[in-house]
Amino acid sequence: MVSPEMQKLAEERAARMKAANELKEPDRVPFSGLGGDIIAAYAGISSYEYNFDFEKNRQAIIKWNTDFPADSPQGGVGGLDNLSLSVAFVDFPDLANSIFMLNGPMNDVLDMKFARFPGRQLDEYSSPQFIGGKNMEPEEYDELIADPQKFAYEKILPRISNNLQDMSSPKALATMARLGMVKAQQAAELMKTGQALAELGFPSGGGFGFGFAPLDYIGDHLRDLPNVVLDIRKYPDKVKAATRSILEVLFKLAMQNQHADTIMFPLHLNEYLSPKLYNEFYWPTLKEFILRLAENGKKSSLFCEGWHDPHLETFLELPAGWGRAMFEKTDVRKAKKILQGHTVIQGGIDVGVVISGTPAKIDEYMKALLGDMMPGGGYICGPNVGNLPRETPIENVAAVYEAIEKYGKY
Repeated sequence: MVSPEMQKLAEERAARMKAANELKEPDRVPFSGLGGDIIAAYAGISSYEYNFDFEKNRQAIIKWNTDFPADSPQGGVGGLDNLSLSVAFVDFPDLANSIFMLNGPMNDVLDMKFARFPGRQLDEYSSPQFIGGKNMEPEEYDELIADPQKFAYEKILPRISNNLQDMSSPKALATMARLGMVKAQQAAELMKTGQALAELGFPSGGGFGFGFAPLDYIGDHLRDLPNVVLDIRKYPDKVKAATRSILEVLFKLAMQNQHADTIMFPLHLNEYLSPKLYNEFYWPTLKEFILRLAENGKKSSLFCEGWHDPHLETFLELPAGWGRAMFEKTDVRKAKKILQGHTVIQGGIDVGVVISGTPAKIDEYMKALLGDMMPGGGYICGPNVGNLPRETPIENVAAVYEAIEKYGKY
């Protein structure tokens, strides 16, 4: 049961986030929290246990969010982007949205070639790793354009999964049956974790879905990054046609998640493209994706990996209040000068400072960051990347949370 006190706390946290997402000033700056591998370390368990033992995972999450509560909970079952599988099964929404992220037990069933997990392919204290690679030849662009879903099912899945190499074989059918069993077990475990977080005063309902820029799908899952950059020059018309075709499937997938009011996009190729190439090959379909989501009542949340400086002004082509942008390397102060009152900005905490600083230095750093970013609202404080390593000094983590309380009130 959720106590009245915790229900009130959940409402306060939700209101804080809502105000920031509406480009307003709440009572205190919303804080997304710190997390990553440090959650397992703080609970005294290995990354392997955190990724494969759901009871230990849940207890680690409860311990972290009890001792370091933010405005949104930290932790989860982890996982890697598993987009090709979701594209292949997009006509089955109950399945497609539940398999978008590949976690350790799922990979034990599927044996994906791109995936590495602690205690399996990696040592038990490592983070899960995505290994890119070429899974499609350039002469196959026409097949991709004609039917991205069919192409994913017939060509890509057999190439990326050791257990789905022959989709009509008993082995493949058994693999999918086992996957269903694993997901059913995990769904029950996740409900328990969700209830535990609700009892800690975290809002329930709403939530996040996942989106992908069409060109990132080609770069991450089909051709790999170096090849797709070459394809832009060698086969420009085919690349453009492929992004338009892929957009329809990815939009359908995003809209199937009826419980998600925000769709999250990790941007990968943005750092590798000049403004000219970005505006010609990457931004048009991503922009259309965001606009179509907005027309259907969903906001977008973009994690701009790497340097996004040359592309900041493209956000101004979107309607004010379209969603939020989080930046890895781009200075949030620079982003604010361009996007204030138009785009919610998230991030700003350099995890390098948290890892290597001292509590006193972190206090000074956070005071300056909040002083620059809070005025005018529309800002959610958080880290520039999502993963703090196991070795991060816990007193440095505490210093960040203390600074939010000390300097974050409007």
